[in-house]
Amino acid sequence: MAHAMEPFHDQVYANPSGSHRFARDARRVIDEARDNVAEIIGCRPGEIVFTSGGTEGANTAVLGTIRRRGGVAVCSSAEHHAVLHCVEHVGGRVLPVTQDGVIDPIALRQTLREMSDVSLVSAMAVNNEVGSITDMQEVSRAVRRVFPEAVLHTDAVQSACWIDLRNIWPHVDILTLSAHKFGGPKGMGIMVVREGIVLEPLLFGGGQERDRRSGTHNVAGIVGTTAALRITDEQRISEVERISILRSRLLDGLEAKIDCAKRTLTTNTVAGIAHICLEGLENESLLYLLDEHGVCASAASACASGAMEPSHVLAAMAVPMQKSKGALRFSLGHTTTESDIDTAISSVDQAVTRLQQSTKRKVTAQ
Repeated sequence: MAHAMEPFHDQVYANPSGSHRFARDARRVIDEARDNVAEIIGCRPGEIVFTSGGTEGANTAVLGTIRRRGGVAVCSSAEHHAVLHCVEHVGGRVLPVTQDGVIDPIALRQTLREMSDVSLVSAMAVNNEVGSITDMQEVSRAVRRVFPEAVLHTDAVQSACWIDLRNIWPHVDILTLSAHKFGGPKGMGIMVVREGIVLEPLLFGGGQERDRRSGTHNVAGIVGTTAALRITDEQRISEVERISILRSRLLDGLEAKIDCAKRTLTTNTVAGIAHICLEGLENESLLYLLDEHGVCASAASACASGAMEPSHVLAAMAVPMQKSKGALRFSLGHTTTESDIDTAISSVDQAVTRLQQSTKRKVTAQ
């Protein structure tokens, strides 16, 4: 990816929106990138909009639809805050999820029948905290049967590495991605908007991206995003197989060594997210000790500001506070090795033992 981006930092430097030959060279590169991305997603090149990331894409999908059409926005209570906060901001409706953290298509259909003037429904394809997979085909059927003209958006940020996007796109109207989730540059994203869907843009100015997103194109970022997505698409099958084995090894090892460790979900999850709850412990202390061992984990969304707050996803799944306070999320990817898994298991085991011994000492002292 870095190699693909390098020439566009200094050699091909022109603004793609210009009219001279150097600008045309830069614009040609963007057009080629658009063609490549479209093939990987299964959409038309003109439906591709390059953005600054998943948050911008989600904001545009929700706010852009409601500002253009009016009506009501609907999403699940386990959505990423980039969607959830937007829906709440426009006075939309937030629906409950199942214990797996996904929206139930049957319940969705029943709820929609009780509503009026729904303009947008947003359902994430893969939950960013626990990794649960939503059946977007069934969600689409539920929406189309009640509000066939409503816009269906999916936050597919966590999907690109684990699910063929060609299997998601036919069922939705807007699909949003973030480049860094599939090895691309940070601060880049992709929004796919089905032909005929008109959104109120968040950014006004030069009218780039067919008036859907103004601003000078980040040519190097677009090239890097495309290169990373291409590699991800080519390697997805073999990587899912390899990472699935490592994920099972991690979860099995943690549950075997640590009595209080229980995996949050047992089925219908992507390979790259391993989520456990360590009942009776606090994840803030666990994360501090794991960091000392060089093990990187998180308690909730990695996109949050860093404040240690209870996971809204686990709350939506009705996970008891005693368990959710000890939640840990491990991300696995193309750099993960068997040695990494063994280190993680050993480090969590040591951290838990240390915390439990500390708790016993405090109780004895009292």
